[in-house]
Amino acid sequence: MPQTSIASNPFALMMDPAAVIAAMERSERLAHLQSRICRPLDKILPVPADAETASFDGAVDASPAEED
Repeated sequence: MPQTSIASNPFALMMDPAAVIAAMERSERLAHLQSRICRPLDKILPVPADAETASFDGAVDASPAEED
């Protein structure tokens, strides 16, 4: 199958992932892209300001959720 028809058909690309990876490794445009690592799960959780706020937050968390 010619390379141009594979690239224009996304379903054909799913059938041959090795060809897609090889094309990505040969791509000059992809090689020149800037990249950075983002870790959105590394967030610091907010700490309650005082004991009263902490006890209120605990009471809210412990209460059963309202159903609509």
